[in-house]
Amino acid sequence: MRVVHLSRFDRGGGISAAYRLHCALRRLGVDSLMFVAERRSGDPTVITFNAPKDPVSRVRRRLRTLQIDRAFGRYRQSRPAGYEAFSDDRTPHGADSLAQLPPADVVNVHSMFHFVDFGAFFRTVPEQVPVVRTLHDMSFFTGGCHLDAGCGQYASGCGACPQLGSNDGRDLSRQIWERKRSALQAVDPARLHLVTPSRWLAEAVGRSPLVGRFSVTVIPHGVDPETFAPRDRRFAREVLGIPQDARVVLFVAEPITRPVKRLSLLVRALEQIADRMDLLLVTAGSGGARISTSLPYVDLGEVRNERLLSLAYSAADVAAVPSQQENFPLTVLEALACGVPVVGSAVGGIKEIVRDGVTGLLVPPDDASALASATEELLRGVARRDQMGMACRQLVLTEYSLDLQARRYADLYAQILRRSEGRYQVSVAAVAS
Repeated sequence: MRVVHLSRFDRGGGISAAYRLHCALRRLGVDSLMFVAERRSGDPTVITFNAPKDPVSRVRRRLRTLQIDRAFGRYRQSRPAGYEAFSDDRTPHGADSLAQLPPADVVNVHSMFHFVDFGAFFRTVPEQVPVVRTLHDMSFFTGGCHLDAGCGQYASGCGACPQLGSNDGRDLSRQIWERKRSALQAVDPARLHLVTPSRWLAEAVGRSPLVGRFSVTVIPHGVDPETFAPRDRRFAREVLGIPQDARVVLFVAEPITRPVKRLSLLVRALEQIADRMDLLLVTAGSGGARISTSLPYVDLGEVRNERLLSLAYSAADVAAVPSQQENFPLTVLEALACGVPVVGSAVGGIKEIVRDGVTGLLVPPDDASALASATEELLRGVARRDQMGMACRQLVLTEYSLDLQARRYADLYAQILRRSEGRYQVSVAAVAS
C-alpha cells in the first residue's frame, strides 16, 4: 500500500502534523511519500513540485495569478484586521501540480491552498484512487476562511462575509463556496473520506451542505513521546537563558502574532498578576520582535528543532493556549507530553485534550481576568502543578502517541482500500456486461 500525502509544506505550524504522520507510517512499514509545494526538511521521501518552466505554462500561471488577485483585490481595503487566513479555491498552477503527483493507492490530502486547484483535483486524480482528506482547519468547506470565528455562514452558503468586510450576498466567499459545491457534488461519497482531529471539527462538517454527506472519522493528532518528553528543568533554563527562580508562562505559536492565538489577551492577563510574583513570559515562534509589553519577557524566536522545543516546554511552569478558536493544537499535546500543565480556552479541540483540573485548567475564551486567575492558581500551586504534570505525561502516553495515530490511519487506509477495490470491481463488471 502506497500512501501519498499532499500538502503545501512538510514542516511549519500545524501542518507539521502531516509530516509527523508520514514519518510514523514509514516506521510502521507503510510505503508513505509526501508531495509538497515547498520542502522545508531534507527528507528524500518528501517530493517537491517543480512548476513547468516553458513559456506557455509561465503565461498561464501569470494569468491565473492575476485573476485570483483581482478577485481578492476589491476586499483589501474593506477586510477588517484581526482575522485568520482567507484562501481562494483556485491556484496559479491549475492542474499542473497534480500532473506530478506520484502514483498512489491512497491520496491523503492535508492542505490545498496556493498549491492544488480545488476544482481540478477530483477531475485529475484517477477515479479508482480513494482520497482521505485530513481537515486541519475549516477551509475545505467554507467560502475561503480557515476558521470562521463563530460566523457559521458556511452552513448556509456564505456571502456577505465578515472576514472580507462585505455586505454583498454574492461576494467572493459565496463564489468560492459555490465552486466548491460544484466540485464536490460530482464526487462519489464512497471515494472521499474525511478525517478530523477533533470532535468539534467533525460536528462542523456535519453542519456543512458541502461535505455533510461524506464519511468522517475522528483521529486525534499524536506526538512522539520520545522527542517531546520532560527534560531537567534547571538544565533547560540554563540552556535557554531563563532565570532559575522565575515563574515561567510559555506561549507557542507560528507566528506568535496570529490574532486567533490571542497573545495580546495573555499579555493583558499576565499584567494583572505580574506585581504579585516573579513572573516571566516566554514565547516561541516568529514575530516576537513586534511584541510590546512591560512584562519580563524572553523571545526564543522560531524553534524548528523539536528536541530544542521540548527544552522550551520543560523550562516552563505553565503553557498558555488562550486561542479564540482551535481545531486540535499541537502545542497542547507537546506541552502535555513534556509534563507541563496547560491553561487554555474552553474552545474546539483544546477542551477535548485538556482535562480540566487534571491536566490543566480551562477558561472562557477572551476572558483576561479568568485567564489571569487560572494562571496564577497553577503558578502558586507547586504540588498541584507537579501532580498535573504526571497526569499530562500519562495522558499522552495512553491516548495521544504518534504511533497510535499512525496505526489508526493505517487501519483506515486498509478499510477504505478494501471497500474501494470492491466498488471498482463491481463498476468494471457492470460496464463489461
